[in-house]
Amino acid sequence: MFAAVPASAAPLAGSGGATAAPHLDAVEQTLRQVSPGLEGQVWERTAGNVLEAGAPGGADWLLQTPGCWGDDKCTARPGTEQLLSKMTRNISQATRTVDISTLAPFPNGAFQDAIVSGLKSSAARGNKLKVRVLVGAAPVYHLNVLPSKYRDELVAKLGADARNVDLNVASMTTSKTAFSWNHSKLLVVDGQSVITGGINDWKDDYLETAHPVADVDLALRGPAAASAGRYLDELWSWTCQNKSNIASVWFASSNGAACMPAMAKDTAPATPAAAPGDVPAVAVGGLGVGIKRNDPSSAFRPTLPSAPDTKCVVGLHDNTNADRDYDTVNPEESALRTLISSATRHIEISQQDVNATCPPLPRYDIRVYDALAARMAAGVKVRIVVSDPANRGAVGSGGYSQIKSLSEISDTLHDRLALLTGDQGAAKATMCSNLQLATFRSSQSPTWADGHPYAQHHKVVSVDDSAFYIGSKNLYPAWLQDFGYVVESPAAAAQLNAQLLAPQWQYSRATATVDHERALCQS
Repeated sequence: MFAAVPASAAPLAGSGGATAAPHLDAVEQTLRQVSPGLEGQVWERTAGNVLEAGAPGGADWLLQTPGCWGDDKCTARPGTEQLLSKMTRNISQATRTVDISTLAPFPNGAFQDAIVSGLKSSAARGNKLKVRVLVGAAPVYHLNVLPSKYRDELVAKLGADARNVDLNVASMTTSKTAFSWNHSKLLVVDGQSVITGGINDWKDDYLETAHPVADVDLALRGPAAASAGRYLDELWSWTCQNKSNIASVWFASSNGAACMPAMAKDTAPATPAAAPGDVPAVAVGGLGVGIKRNDPSSAFRPTLPSAPDTKCVVGLHDNTNADRDYDTVNPEESALRTLISSATRHIEISQQDVNATCPPLPRYDIRVYDALAARMAAGVKVRIVVSDPANRGAVGSGGYSQIKSLSEISDTLHDRLALLTGDQGAAKATMCSNLQLATFRSSQSPTWADGHPYAQHHKVVSVDDSAFYIGSKNLYPAWLQDFGYVVESPAAAAQLNAQLLAPQWQYSRATATVDHERALCQS
């Protein structure tokens, strides 16, 4: 278990800034223990970033879909429009490279239009661009996701400007048996700007529907954007190495372009651009299963916990709870546990789920639950909001929920607290006095106007009004390639609270099964 870090802790030597950032310090210290050999490739701490808003100090760096709080009809979607506009604007500013990463299928609808508009704007100014588009493909489910077809569609939409755009397009699956493929959602331009979070570029789920998925990205400019490009180089290195193996990779290119495994590194300027701001961040990803077995430079030797109800398939290896090597090449998991453990006052968790599809995956991450239990036992207030279980898919995670009831979360928290305190009554009292647990709503209506339940796809952890994670990594077990940022900025954390967490709780609170402020504690 990672210990909480006192708020007065000083920055680590060489952390890149004099401003106190105790949560980032804790995360960085953990990553140096767990994955020292992956620094600069899969994780990196930088200073001098700015959360990129339309005006200095603005909150529109936080890109939400659909952004229609309080409106169950959601005819106006300012958040979605803002996201699409930001995508086009960032891409239009490209002079060298555009890197796009998402879960299959490929971008479509207005998402594709935003990409095309940005590329045409840049190419029309005479820029010769290198562009990579990478999607993760689930076996069988994404057999119809064809890079060559997407390339042809994109080239056709670009028209004459396509001659100035060298494309690499690929779908990849790093391990079928371990359910591992790319799940990161990234738009990196020239290694200088990045948009990332949980939003997939899918029109059917986010745009052309009366019940759009609630999701969130952040927009950042600065050295941390280059960190994202180097992370994508890691994924593309594997992809290019395996492009002749159709069981793992399907690849297509335009203009005779070869596979570009190191595009970010190869196109980086000799003199980095001046840092545009003063926000520190830890960029942190994971390699899932199949890219790299372990970090050979890591001396990390954790005490791996156990729980009787996590394993759902006899014989399926539990990477989340029982594999030290997996930990060393997936540092984002340790980073999130440490961020939770660093809280001294309160934690807000906004996720699709904190429990996984079981079978085939482990039911939950024991160390996440133990971190939450330890914080609650120390008097830290915890709020968890997850997607409505009515979104549960017919087959496992085919929908936007993987649980049947909130009791799956509260029962597990209670059990882990009981192990920690040694007393069932004390565990119940601790949970009831420190937890808020609810399912997501974005208006006073219990459903969208068309009757569909609210679906939430956030991957957000916020602590102490100071630091937060936004990315693609879920807190539940999932052995995918993911990426996100831990940012420490009280000003930005306040904007996250005002723009997302506060309105979320305003409407979701009606669904709470546990709410310490109202002395509500259903068992």
